Amino acid sequence: MTNYDNLPALAISIKAWGKELGFSEVRITDVDLSQYEAGLSAWLAAGHHGEMTYMETHGMKRARPAELVPGSVRAIMVRMDYLPLSSTQTWQDDEKQRAQKTQQAVISIYARGRDYHKVLRSRLQELASRIETETGEFGYRVFTDSAPVMEVALAEKAGLGWRGKHTLLLNQHAGSTFFIGEIITDLLLPIDAPGTPHCGTCSACITCCPTQAILAPYKLDARRCISYLTIELKGSIPIELRPLIGNRVYGCDDCQLYCPWNKFAQVSEQTGFAVRNGLDNASLVELFNWSEEEFMQKLEGSPIRRIGYERWLRNLAVGLGNARRQLITQNMSTSELDLVLQKKLAHVTELVREHVLWALGA
Repeated sequence: MTNYDNLPALAISIKAWGKELGFSEVRITDVDLSQYEAGLSAWLAAGHHGEMTYMETHGMKRARPAELVPGSVRAIMVRMDYLPLSSTQTWQDDEKQRAQKTQQAVISIYARGRDYHKVLRSRLQELASRIETETGEFGYRVFTDSAPVMEVALAEKAGLGWRGKHTLLLNQHAGSTFFIGEIITDLLLPIDAPGTPHCGTCSACITCCPTQAILAPYKLDARRCISYLTIELKGSIPIELRPLIGNRVYGCDDCQLYCPWNKFAQVSEQTGFAVRNGLDNASLVELFNWSEEEFMQKLEGSPIRRIGYERWLRNLAVGLGNARRQLITQNMSTSELDLVLQKKLAHVTELVREHVLWALGA
């Protein structure tokens, strides 16, 4: 454990330095997550993690940060707002309307700009380096959605918010539209009070979920979650869930759009989260027509690029199929969408071909 005398003063400084680096809030907690182990074990046993085998591989290590970073006793937890500058006060209504425009591609807000992993990780490293100039060499590692650790649990313990019924972290002053990250360290810093729940009897996130992935308050079956289906799932999207996905081609924000606490969501000061390539107003056809080279070039530095071109086309094919069926119910021509889909049949992998054929009604 690092030997440093004035830890209370250091904690105050760390919070100030974090604000200077663009973090919306910085708080500190211990790393004892033993109270969360039973819930994690039950969730894994039920298979609710789906194909995310890394969850199972690391098992209870996710609830034991001291095993991940030997000697660690504290987690410096940060959050950073991500609503892009172009967001309006009616952003929730704007996004709900976007989902109703069946031929428009809906991409989760957080993924329309630069990859948050890179932004947060570099800022966390800067914060750690700033601490080191004060304390001398100390033990630490920085993470943001990149290690087998229960980040939401740590953030809740640190007082950054509380776990909502949709399992996301909620903050009374910022809703849920923010990223979290942490520095796990051996500095024995004073800790902050944990968050307290404020969902009450509200169940808006549960009732609005298109695929009913939230089985009960605080209980999510990832296998039904659109974010899992369009990002984590590597193979075929279950046929029975495809119509429920609508035009959501990367992630899903519905549980956030209907959450009352998000009326307090904050617009980000970080220009890196600004929308790129018109991803807030792109059509399914436009994106489906991208070549693999265009996909790689346009989405350089984007989190979307991590799913690869094949899954990108798979997701768009499902969206086009749902748009096509909507046109049929309205007795409107599907010829434009049919042509776009048919063009891909001879040039794609079996996975994409399967979803294109489904979209065409075969």
